Amino acid sequence: MLESLMQAFRIPELKKRIYFNLMMFAIFVLGAHIPVPGIDHDKLEALFGAGGFMGLVDVFSGGALRKMTIFAMGITPYINASIIMQMLTLAIPQLEAMSKEGESGRKQIAKITRYLTIVLAFLQSIGFSVSFRDAATTSIGLFQMALIMTAGTAFLLWIGEQVTEKGIGNGVSLVIFAGIMTSLPYQSSLVIRSVESGLVTPLNVIMLLALFVGTIYGIVLITQGARRIPIQHVKRVVGMRVAPAQASFLPIKVNTAGVIPIIFAISMVLFPAQILNSIPSKAEWVMRLKAIANSFSPGASWWAMVLYVILIIVFTYFYTAVVMNVQDMADNLKKYGNYIPGIRPGKPTFDYLDRVVSRITLAGAVFLAAVATIQYVAPALTGVSSFTLIGGTSLLIVVGVAIETMQAIEAQLLMRNYEGFIKQSGVSA
Repeated sequence: MLESLMQAFRIPELKKRIYFNLMMFAIFVLGAHIPVPGIDHDKLEALFGAGGFMGLVDVFSGGALRKMTIFAMGITPYINASIIMQMLTLAIPQLEAMSKEGESGRKQIAKITRYLTIVLAFLQSIGFSVSFRDAATTSIGLFQMALIMTAGTAFLLWIGEQVTEKGIGNGVSLVIFAGIMTSLPYQSSLVIRSVESGLVTPLNVIMLLALFVGTIYGIVLITQGARRIPIQHVKRVVGMRVAPAQASFLPIKVNTAGVIPIIFAISMVLFPAQILNSIPSKAEWVMRLKAIANSFSPGASWWAMVLYVILIIVFTYFYTAVVMNVQDMADNLKKYGNYIPGIRPGKPTFDYLDRVVSRITLAGAVFLAAVATIQYVAPALTGVSSFTLIGGTSLLIVVGVAIETMQAIEAQLLMRNYEGFIKQSGVSA
């Protein structure tokens, strides 16, 4: 891997792209340390001490929300806008037709997603500004604070698009990756302080590292894992050329839904508590509602954890059904004269694919539930509660983006006859 990376730096164009990525990361880190004026950071730190929904959003901003910087909102509004557009594309025929128009249609959908990102960023920043009203001073108004955070999100979106165009990998994914990784030094310093103060022993840290490495290993295996369904292509005549019959396979990933089900599930269980906790009323019925809402946090009780797991499994099946149309897969195989050996085209093929997708989705759902609950189980197993990158959405995103970026660099290397990061058996670069 290191040898291949050195080869990449010897290619002028590839080296320029890597340096561009690093420059954009530096700009992100710089912006993540420029605070919004008029904030009492001691009060803000106390607000985030309770964790919850605010802590979830803070992970994606790389700690910028906890520090209330110009990048406090991070790229989260774009994630929400993208999910909404995916749902609307399936529900609105005009958008579905636009998505099938090729490059021009995708550009139009991307443009709509950008506008929706700005709207969501402003609405979410207004909500956070109201939540931070106790920590804000009189030197800046809530509206001005919301404008600053919205501008920060728009700038991060621009950085992501520039990285996609001039750098290596998916720019938006790399911005999220950078945001999560910038919180790693802070969390590591907390672990070191715990060891120095005697609250945590070196053995606890070793157990934490072993669990961390093992979780990454499992995520890589499942993320790369796929069920390969054999496909037989019939002989076709294309113009004056006869394409011979040949065999290939249809890959179905174990984790098709990615990290989206965890985001849906954790948002559903934490968002009501966040809304209620922002209500300043001290009435008895309000306090009772707050206590009930807070009890749904996955780490609060065993039944809350079970509910969290069930929601992840349900959302995994739901999102897989949204992004993977089994009926279209069966119809396309029949349309182009392809078939699965031993399975008749048409409804038998659909039934077979549906059964395979259902089973493989269950494995992916169980995997997502296991990774999501590790961050709540790890403190009891290792005795270290200050390191939150041990599981959940953050580690899934970090590993997924790292694999995706490595594959992008590998593709660039293979184009220039260099050996890539990921060796394929029987294939020589």
